[in-house]
Amino acid sequence: MTLRQAQGPALGGLVAIVTGGASGIGAAIATRLHADGAQIAVLDRDTSGADERFAAFTADVSDRASVDAAVAGVADKFGRIDIVVNNAGIGAIGDISANDDEEWARVLSVNVTGIARVTAAALPWLRRSPAAAVCNTASIASSTGLPARALYSASKGAVSALTRAMAADHLREGIRVNAVNPGTADTPWVGRLLGQADDPDAERAALEARQPHGRLVSPDEVAAAVAYLVSPAAGSTTGTFIEVDGGMAQLRLRAE
Repeated sequence: MTLRQAQGPALGGLVAIVTGGASGIGAAIATRLHADGAQIAVLDRDTSGADERFAAFTADVSDRASVDAAVAGVADKFGRIDIVVNNAGIGAIGDISANDDEEWARVLSVNVTGIARVTAAALPWLRRSPAAAVCNTASIASSTGLPARALYSASKGAVSALTRAMAADHLREGIRVNAVNPGTADTPWVGRLLGQADDPDAERAALEARQPHGRLVSPDEVAAAVAYLVSPAAGSTTGTFIEVDGGMAQLRLRAE
């Protein structure tokens, strides 16, 4: 028997909310946290693809009433909320002239204010938890300048700043707050972008080459980082982030 088996699952007995948990990175996170022992509540605009093992609640993170109702449903079902993974998000392409005011407001409402809405709704339950943790999905775009990603980068930069502010506000309440910064991941959204390119194969190759390890990030790799950050094993880790980007943010390799 290993030490981990002797101690039991890392998240045994805890209840985790995962927004955007019906597909892509969110689905991988939900699956990993469940494997680590957590009971999972998926919040998503479309829950039809959610794993049948998980409780699924229809919610639009851009609508406070929708969020409040879904989080209340989670609390009613499980009687507790210990972990919130704010993963729901949308993309945007172009420089600062490419998106109108309405699109700027929409993306910021989902990617930034959505985190505040969900976490605020769960806050009374997190304050009661002996192992409360929040993990926000930011992006490599929050710390690295990428072309044609002005709006998206602005929103994810705000997620990083918000993560640190939340960590400061709630540390003494026993709530840890961290983030993950994925690089370009092999997700349905990226797949749709590639499908719109004039040469999808060439565009995929360019995205892979942009990351020093030479490939797209897998959703499971992001999920592993989230699993660590929300685990009691990371009890002294708050207000920080883990880059899951193949070295893109920090490494400058010489050309081969």
